[in-house]
Amino acid sequence: MRDVAIIEAPSVLGLRPTGVEELPRALLDAGLADGLGAVRVGSVEPGPYDPERDPETGVLNPAGIAEHALRLAGAVGEVLDAGRFPLVLGGDCSILLGNLLALRRRGRHGLLFLDGHTDFYRPETEPAGEVASMELALATGRGPAALADLDGLGPLVRDEDVVALGFRDQAEAAVFGMEPLPEKLHALDLDRVRELGAGEAARHAVEALTGEGGGAGYWVHLDVDVLDDAVMPAVDYRLDGGLSWEELETVLRTALSGTGAVGLDVTIFNPRLDPDGSTAARLTECLLRAFAAQG
Repeated sequence: MRDVAIIEAPSVLGLRPTGVEELPRALLDAGLADGLGAVRVGSVEPGPYDPERDPETGVLNPAGIAEHALRLAGAVGEVLDAGRFPLVLGGDCSILLGNLLALRRRGRHGLLFLDGHTDFYRPETEPAGEVASMELALATGRGPAALADLDGLGPLVRDEDVVALGFRDQAEAAVFGMEPLPEKLHALDLDRVRELGAGEAARHAVEALTGEGGGAGYWVHLDVDVLDDAVMPAVDYRLDGGLSWEELETVLRTALSGTGAVGLDVTIFNPRLDPDGSTAARLTECLLRAFAAQG
């Protein structure tokens, strides 16, 4: 198995303080670190939450998110430089920016984006100004420079180095006016994943991220709302349908099986919506099985 180092990043600056900040504790209490034989290297805590949209950028907490991203990038970078595999436990999806900044400082990398939503909003179309609905747009250099050009290194990832897999928010996105994904970005929506089968879809994704002209590896971003709402109700923005546990495990196992994956984050799981802890236990089991398959 990989030499995993767990970083806690309980930020809700890109969403709301509704409970996702408790994700790290829930998965650690369910045995994630022990099951992986992982070291815990600490927590990157967010600054204070401001519920008012910033008038200049149109988003919530832009300065706080940028500052947190810089500190998280430093923590992820230290893990990478030690030859370990960073597993970052969020928090909301805005933590992706810090993770990708750590990679961008080290060259060109890709992104496997596992999310029930494409999160490609701009501030003018995102209803609440939440960066957790914009992180893929920001990571590819679209949006306010304060977040789309972190450290002057934007975009953090090129369109052609991204695979979005498992999303199912097309109807909702059309209602709110979210722009389509760029043509160069590799898109495998839920219907396409089902058409190919989870294993084949994941292999397509890995090939796109590691083929000729690709970067020096890829980050795996897991928003747990990529799972079927019937098995993952512990999220704030629910959407019918999604991957089964078995499909997600297959995708993660494939993504982690080679040397291409250089890090993974887990976001959006809300333990307050899982009062008996059963969903946290199942999510932990899924992650452990995916990592164990490397052997």
